This record gives sequence, structure tokens and C-alpha cells, in this order.
Amino acid sequence: MKEKTDIIASKYLGQKTNGSEKYDNSLLVAIPRDENRVKYEINSNNLIFNGWDIWHAYEFSALTENNLPVTSLLKLKYNCKSKYLIESKSLKLYLNSFNMSNFGKTRQECLSTCKNLIEKDLSSKLQTQVEVEFLSDNTTKTKLFENYTDITKSVDETKLEIKDFEEAPELLKTETLNTLNEYRLKFDSLRSNCRVTHQPDFGDLFIYYKSYKHITEDSLIKYLTSFRKEYHFHEECVEMIYKRLFSLLNSEDELLVCALYTRRGGIDISPARWSKNFIPKDIDKLIDLKTFARYGVKQ
Repeated sequence: MKEKTDIIASKYLGQKTNGSEKYDNSLLVAIPRDENRVKYEINSNNLIFNGWDIWHAYEFSALTENNLPVTSLLKLKYNCKSKYLIESKSLKLYLNSFNMSNFGKTRQECLSTCKNLIEKDLSSKLQTQVEVEFLSDNTTKTKLFENYTDITKSVDETKLEIKDFEEAPELLKTETLNTLNEYRLKFDSLRSNCRVTHQPDFGDLFIYYKSYKHITEDSLIKYLTSFRKEYHFHEECVEMIYKRLFSLLNSEDELLVCALYTRRGGIDISPARWSKNFIPKDIDKLIDLKTFARYGVKQ
């Protein structure tokens, strides 16, 4: 029996894909999260983390009833507890189906109608509550993770030897210290590949943890680099990294893993996962649908 991703690939890849000239919610494809979670012993019925998936669609456009174009930045979110995640190419095709469709007499009526339709369609497809907002020039813009340090500056790069390009958790090394320490780390070279299109995905990864244990920076760089030949969705990569680090630390330790991926096809995804014993700083800004929150406010 083919996996859902194989079915998507055979439907879309190697073919001319026009999507639809008119609004069409049948284009949406949901992927079961357990397709990847079971492989990494992540129990969806008893998750070891809290988290959200945040999406930005930069090229949303529709028409009013008199064919006036309306274009806006769309932000949406849904909780990681959902049974499904949305496949990104299907979301792109679905959103593109609004391009030549008419909604409302005014620009505001158009966006309001589209917002309600998108929330309804995605919530139905994912069987969870999906929230949507259109951002404007007046939207609050804020920076995230300003006090995170580039992890590569903590090592001697001339002595760093990297050989593994498929996920290799055995590369991770820890040492136990006498003091409880906080670590805020940034890795701006996370790369993996989409399970459906096999196109490369790049992102800035942010890790916070508070522990008596210290994950050595050179081993963490080697481990994160080992994703370069992996084929996973963005959300899966973040959960895999979280699970590996969680397994190394103590159960009471605080841990956050968040990736701000660069946009591909006009859409970017920002999955965030954190331990249940704290609320990490900056996450409220990322989750807030009325705020445009990015690292360095990149748009």
C-alpha cells in the first residue's frame, strides 16, 4: 500500500500542474503526523512537547465581485496535537485557486470571506481548529530570538570534521556540569528535503535548553548537518530534533526547538515545539496572528 506522500508525488510531480482557475477546496491534502512520529517513538496520544505550526503565505490574492485584485499576506496556525498536517504544495494550489475567484463587493469583504472559507476548509481537512489572519502594512512587526548565539562561533571550524549527511543521533555528545545553565543557540544552515517534491528546504533553527547537562556544540553542529540528505517535512524535522535532544537531557529540563524556514513557492513554515514545563520567550509573538514575527523581520 502506498504512503500518502507517494500518492501526492505521483499526482503532482513530473506533470504540468495548473491547479484550478476557480476556488477549489478539493486540492487540499492532509498528511497523518504518525507517518513519521511512530518511527521516532513519538506518541501522538501522549506528546512530550507543546507546539504550533505557523504558516505565512506571501502571495495570496483574490478578486472582488467587480474584479478588483486584492492581495495580502496570510498567516495561519494550528496545534501540533492535530492528527494531520497540511501538505505544502496542496496548500499552494488551493490558495492559488482563489486568484481568479470573486468574493465580496469591497476589498475588506473579499478578505473576510476568504478568511472564513480558508479556516473552514483547513479545519475540516485537518480535523482541528485552524486560525487565519490577513496581515497589512499596519501589522505589528517584531524580531524573534535576538539573544540567540550562532553555534558555529563556539567551535574551531578548522578542526570540525563532518562526514554524516543522513540523520545520525549518535553524533550528539553531552557532559554533566555542576551548575544549571541556559543555552540559546542558532544554526542558520539547517537543510533537509521535502518528502514529496525532493526539493531542498532551508531554515534558521533555534534551540533553547536549561540543564545541568551540556550538549557539546561541535556534536550538535555535526548532528544538525546530518539532515542534509534527509527527506522530511519541516514539522517532522523539528520534532525529530526535539526528540533526540529530549532523550539526552533530564526530564525536568526546559527545551525549545523552533525552525523558521525560508519561503518556497511563496509559503514559509515555522514549526515550534517546547517542553511542557515552561512557556518559552518569543513564542507568544510567533503564535500571535496579528503580529508579523520573524528572525530579523525578514519578509
